[in-house]
Amino acid sequence: MRKFLVVLDDSRECLNAMRFAAMRAAKTGGGVLILSVIPPDEFNHWIGVGEVMREEARERIHAHFEVFAKWMRDRQGVDPELMIREGDIVPEILAQIEEDPEVGVLVLGAASDRKGPGPIVTQLTRTAGTLPLPITIVPGDMSKERLEAIT
Repeated sequence: MRKFLVVLDDSRECLNAMRFAAMRAAKTGGGVLILSVIPPDEFNHWIGVGEVMREEARERIHAHFEVFAKWMRDRQGVDPELMIREGDIVPEILAQIEEDPEVGVLVLGAASDRKGPGPIVTQLTRTAGTLPLPITIVPGDMSKERLEAIT
């Protein structure tokens, strides 16, 4: 089964990427793999404090995932998977793609402000020609109705 890999983070554009991935998966018989990456610099504290912070980050990720997963199950009939990794975001995305041969499309949300599309989109589009799969970039301010029409 082909999976749509989508990144779960705190960005506003993440929502449209999630919607797009779920809608495409539902219409093509695919799956959704939601990846969340915990940055390493969050845990450069004493060992005990770092472990507590790591656990809190995982709990936050699971709570966000459950919101998206419920919507995907209820509205799209798609049961997403969650993968949590630790490290720098782009290398972890690439590692996930390499480790899971069922991932067929990377779905990213693009910010709509003047600062550009966001750091993940910027970094990955620079190397898009060498990636083993296509990237779908979903505008962060695209309406739900337009998303439904194009998926």
